[in-house]
Amino acid sequence: MTEGLSFTQRTFKRAFDLIVALLGLLLSFWIVFIAWLLAAIDTRSNGFFVQKRVGRNGRLFSVVKIKTMRPVTDVATTITAQNDPRITKLGAFFRRTKIDELPQLWNVLLGQMSFVGPRPDVPGYADRLEGEQKLVLSIRPGITGPATLKYKNEEELLAKQADPAQYNDAVIFPDKVKINLDYIRNYSFKSDLKYIFKTIIG
Repeated sequence: MTEGLSFTQRTFKRAFDLIVALLGLLLSFWIVFIAWLLAAIDTRSNGFFVQKRVGRNGRLFSVVKIKTMRPVTDVATTITAQNDPRITKLGAFFRRTKIDELPQLWNVLLGQMSFVGPRPDVPGYADRLEGEQKLVLSIRPGITGPATLKYKNEEELLAKQADPAQYNDAVIFPDKVKINLDYIRNYSFKSDLKYIFKTIIG
């Protein structure tokens, strides 16, 4: 398997994440609190959505987001399309503005995630990685990244498919793996800043 980031790159990347995540949490605390409160009222449940995801080296961690869906127990898929009836109107706003992602600054602060990297998948998808594809698990998963930006309209794309889950597994997931491998193999801090900037400006 091809080597991932160097020790210097990992150290610098982590230092940046730590400092910016701390500042971000201090500045956005009130936004997160209001969003959590509104989501709790909107969904009549805990306003935080907590789910197990696969992190660096395959370790599981609990990702935290603002809840945007009504609690449903009879839906097996983890794939979400734009027209998913589980998404509330307020939840759609949180997803569109990315406010639902703000609590993940806590995951970054704890070292479970990075600002830039592959999006953390639910258990099951990481098991499909073979050979050099496992390089994707050599770094911390990210809030944003090249694959996230390419598929920023993923829910809209999936809504157009007859079988969203099959399309995700056959087309989107393999393409994301390829993009993330290219990101790791050609890593630069300058590129991280570019991806963060593109995410902020929409």
